[in-house]
Formats: sequence, C-alpha cells, structure tokens
Amino acid sequence: MRGEVFVDTNVLYYAHTDSPDARHALARERVRALWAEPGSAVVSVQVLQELHVNLMRKAGLSAPASARRVSLYLAWRVIDNDRALLAAAFDVQPRWNLSFRDSLIVAAAQRAGAARLWSEDMAHGQRYGDVVVVNPLRS
Repeated sequence: MRGEVFVDTNVLYYAHTDSPDARHALARERVRALWAEPGSAVVSVQVLQELHVNLMRKAGLSAPASARRVSLYLAWRVIDNDRALLAAAFDVQPRWNLSFRDSLIVAAAQRAGAARLWSEDMAHGQRYGDVVVVNPLRS
C-alpha cells in the first residue's frame, strides 16, 4: 500500500513530548488521525532512528522507554535506508540545495510515493518532484 503522508521526525517528536507549546497537542492530534486511517502514513528508518535519539537526549526517556514508543511506528510502512536510497539522496541534494539529512527524507518520501511530506523544518508548500511539504503544525 502506498503511503499518502511521509511523516518527518519533528512531527513525531512533538506528538510524544509534553509542553505548553501548542505544537505538541496539535502533533498528537495529527498523528492520531493517521493511526485512524491505516495505510495513510509512512516513515523511514532514518526518521525512527532520529526519533529514538531525540526522545532519549531531549525528552530524557530511557532507551527501553523510547524504543517502546518508536517501535509502535513499525506498524506503518517503513522505508529502509539502503544503497538505492543513498544514491537517490546524492541526486536530490544538489538538485534542490538541501542538507544531506533533508535529502534522505525527500528521497524516502519519493520512494514511498507520498504526495505530502509532513515537516515543520522544511519550507511549507515547497515541491520536490511529486512530493509537497506540508507543515501540519501551522495554525
């Protein structure tokens, strides 16, 4: 099944952390909606790795607690990091002048066939081929 929405790390991080900042509650709401529509969301191994590291470093979760949360997303479609994705990211980076991290995210979203890439860090409305960045945390 093709993922409609590729979800970047920052959206998942906000969904799993508490703060008075409204983005956290909004992220939980948006992610909950994806869970309600099986097959609508996709992530990459890179996103899950980054989420695990950030939940431990920034949110102070233990490795086992973070792993339990991150492992939930293995139920979604997960794009693996492999040679072909690395090569695609090498092509994406200079084409759109992106950081290599963002190039891997865009390449994974493209591989997934996602129409939308949910990210707070990337420019809302920016198109990368058939993928458009949407900031789901915008008010």
